[in-house]
Amino acid sequence: MTAKVAYKSVEVGTELPAQSFPVTRATLVQYAGASGDFNPIHWNEKFAREVGLPDVIAHGMFTMAEAIRVVTDWVGDPGAVVEYGVRFTKPVVVPNDDKGALVEVSAKVAALLDDNQVRVDLTAMSEGKKVLGMSRAVVQLA
Repeated sequence: MTAKVAYKSVEVGTELPAQSFPVTRATLVQYAGASGDFNPIHWNEKFAREVGLPDVIAHGMFTMAEAIRVVTDWVGDPGAVVEYGVRFTKPVVVPNDDKGALVEVSAKVAALLDDNQVRVDLTAMSEGKKVLGMSRAVVQLA
């Protein structure tokens, strides 16, 4: 695959289509099975509260992976992501109900770089709180 977005078609400030990602307890169990991360803070409400958390929380790497989907969906090729990094600022709290939590992600082109690359800054929010800080990706465009 190759990037479907041309470097010449973007400028600083170009906004990527925002997306929202639902997270339920079932989602966390599925991710735990796929990742091998069975830390009880991600599935055991009693344990999560005992260690000072408000409830079960989503895996940080899961949240990070959901957020970058905004970029990979926009560019059309996951392989076009050259660099990606975040700081975990707040947990995504996932209540035990039919609704779960929602991670809302927006992104925009923050810098035009050499060699048809751009830096994209992402904002990931849940319950009105920023859950990822310094969330940035470098993307290779066509």
